[in-house]
Amino acid sequence: MVEKIIQLDNVSLVDFLGVENNNIKEVAAAFPRSKIVSRGNELRIQGSTPEIIKINEIINSLLLHYHKFGKITQDNVNTYLKDGIEISYADEDPNDLDVLVYGTKGTAIKPKTANQMELVKVAQEHDLVFALGPAGTGKTYISVAIAVKALKNKEVRKIIITRPAVEAGENLGFLPGDMKEKVDPYLRPIYDALDDMVPAEKLKYYLENRIIEIAPLAYMRGRTLNNAFILLDEAQNTTPMQIKMFLTRMGPNSKVILTGDPTQVDLPRKQKSGLAECVRILQGIAGIGFVNLDAKDVVRHRLVRHIIEAYDKHEKEEIKAQNAHQSSEKFNKKEAE
Repeated sequence: MVEKIIQLDNVSLVDFLGVENNNIKEVAAAFPRSKIVSRGNELRIQGSTPEIIKINEIINSLLLHYHKFGKITQDNVNTYLKDGIEISYADEDPNDLDVLVYGTKGTAIKPKTANQMELVKVAQEHDLVFALGPAGTGKTYISVAIAVKALKNKEVRKIIITRPAVEAGENLGFLPGDMKEKVDPYLRPIYDALDDMVPAEKLKYYLENRIIEIAPLAYMRGRTLNNAFILLDEAQNTTPMQIKMFLTRMGPNSKVILTGDPTQVDLPRKQKSGLAECVRILQGIAGIGFVNLDAKDVVRHRLVRHIIEAYDKHEKEEIKAQNAHQSSEKFNKKEAE
């Protein structure tokens, strides 16, 4: 009798083996002359050489499926066992070239609007990209998906995601905890996106081994970021010096996306946002791309689009009224003279 050991590295055992190991039990039932035992993150297969080769092929195919879709169902196992061919990815459309990654629930994550598709295209063609637009347009979510795809395809060795730790009108500094506990609330949207795209056990491995690094912007100072996909989120809350510092961290074989909403600056009233200035300065430089998203790209609740449009209209009316008031004051001053 021959024994083969398969290591289940970077795998959520519950998602892969199934509840009470039902997925592996299905495989074992198809090969009654062999024995499959699950111990920790190992599968031990005992049997004849021909059967072990076949079981090994099945397990490896299941692992490929898991790393692509984040889950294994008994239907996946049964389809393979019945047909005797590579697992059929029922949720995958081979003609759907827009899919960036498959999420932890097996759903396809892809751009949903024309501007989101433009962001993907521009990111493929440029090493530095500015994605600008209001909340809910998917600029951060799609950017994270682009980065995860690059990591899975081994185009980069790591992902670095950062945000300026600026409070949105609230003061959280009094809260207890160490630096990580204080900063994590600002980075929660990033964790939420990654949770959708990377299986829990694999994400934990990536974070513990700094393959995916999430940190406040201040931690970027003094570093050179090589072979990495770097995402700066909420860039409108950077100062001119901070954004210059961040951009000059870019090293060889690195790609960078900056996302921001120029209309939602949370900096102190007298502090100038570095994003708008940076966009003006860098216009026209080869290798830098710019994508503007708007209310039509909002993929949250339908009311979010109407809220954004209403605020845009209100701001334009305020600017118009302010300009009219200033013109009137100048006219009255001139008449008085």
